[in-house]
Amino acid sequence: MKDAQSIRPSLLRDRMIRVGCVALLAIFSAATRAQTPTQIQAMVNSGQFNTAEAQITQALAQPSLSSADRQALDFERERMRRIRLDFSLSAEDAQARLRRQIPDLSSAEFAAWDAAGLLEHMVIDGQTLYFNRAPSNLFRLSETAVKRRSSSSPPWTDGPMESANAHHREVRDQALKTGKHSAAPRRVRVTYSLTVNADAVPDGETLRAWLPFPRAIPGQQENLRLVESTPAKNTIAPESTLQRTVYLELPAAAGKPTRFSITYELTVYGQFHAIDAAKVTPAPRTAELAPYLEERSPHMVFTAGIRLFSQQIVGTETNPYRIAQKLFAAVDRVPWAGAREYSTISNISDYALHAGHADCGQQTLLLMTLLRLNGIPTRWQSGWIYSDGDYDNMHDWAQVYFAPYGWVPMDVTFGRLNSGDPQIDGFYLGGLDAYRLAFNDDFSQQFSPAKQHFRSDTVDSQRGEVEWRGGNLYFDQWDYSFKASVVQGK
Repeated sequence: MKDAQSIRPSLLRDRMIRVGCVALLAIFSAATRAQTPTQIQAMVNSGQFNTAEAQITQALAQPSLSSADRQALDFERERMRRIRLDFSLSAEDAQARLRRQIPDLSSAEFAAWDAAGLLEHMVIDGQTLYFNRAPSNLFRLSETAVKRRSSSSPPWTDGPMESANAHHREVRDQALKTGKHSAAPRRVRVTYSLTVNADAVPDGETLRAWLPFPRAIPGQQENLRLVESTPAKNTIAPESTLQRTVYLELPAAAGKPTRFSITYELTVYGQFHAIDAAKVTPAPRTAELAPYLEERSPHMVFTAGIRLFSQQIVGTETNPYRIAQKLFAAVDRVPWAGAREYSTISNISDYALHAGHADCGQQTLLLMTLLRLNGIPTRWQSGWIYSDGDYDNMHDWAQVYFAPYGWVPMDVTFGRLNSGDPQIDGFYLGGLDAYRLAFNDDFSQQFSPAKQHFRSDTVDSQRGEVEWRGGNLYFDQWDYSFKASVVQGK
């Protein structure tokens, strides 16, 4: 028998081995434990697609996984697919596209623009991939790039309402003359169609389509009438539906595209409110206004970055209207650029704050978030803009509440105009043109009838949605057309 002195070292060694094994087991378990949907979302955001896919597969294999978490994980897998569609260019591809307009582009020049954050890209599993619209967006973001173009034609075309014109004065003058905020109406006829690619689904399968459709809003858009639809049988969502649609069904035919269409008419009014900052008081904290002052995850969150930006812009100002003016001007300075799909972005207002550019919806969500943080109610609107000519486009804007004036329009993307007339220059903080129609009075709302599969656009509803029993049809599987003609009021 060994004595006590000889036994102690071996016992200590055994204990250390056991402790070490337990520690290694804990580390291994933590590494292999299925991550939460939030953690996996962060992996996707950081470009760790292979790791995220492995974690999704592991998590989905758990029988105890809730249906909500299962759906969230399925969407993260779909989100990675969509991101790859948006970010499909290598550095060589991006440079080749730029050389169509800058034939003598050098690699060093490209690298300098890239380092300055002017060419949006993601590193996905170690590979740097550029956003499909990064080359064209560069000409929105860099005057130097514009000067380097070989073409003398403009690199982009703005809409007619983005510059001060006779219509803005028409709206303002009529509103002041009549004492009514709604003025200068236009009667508009719209045909909207959605065409699914041939053989996108098997022959005979039923395609279900939701085409965007306006609500009647007193003083903004009235006397709405659906003229016809293809197919003739349709379901119009109730007037109360905040993302309103016309629902249609058709069977797919082999080798042929499937076309859905609606034609309707409505009267759209311009709006103008002559706001006196001295009369504006803080919004009352009523039950009616409370939802429009709150954070709304995931796209309207009072992050540390949002709070800091607000403090830097607002300073010591306390008047709600002057706060709004300051924040409006700050967001208006964020350069406009073509956007990646909203469904691929986990927090749009945060993205708009940090990306160095934003499109209309991203600018609008950023401004709405900042205003709510400062106790100023805001709510969403979006739809389509049109003209007396050929120009039309999707567009997002908002409404802001100023006591005692109530809800007034706000379009930070059109921003401050440059006419020399203060009322016209500030037209889009309290006014609106009659060359737009609203499909949506909120974002990320349920359709009626409800969609069964993931939406292509999880935030907005301007192009429509399509699905069949096998799943959603994404934007690369169909096309759309918007045609508007002003039939009265030019």
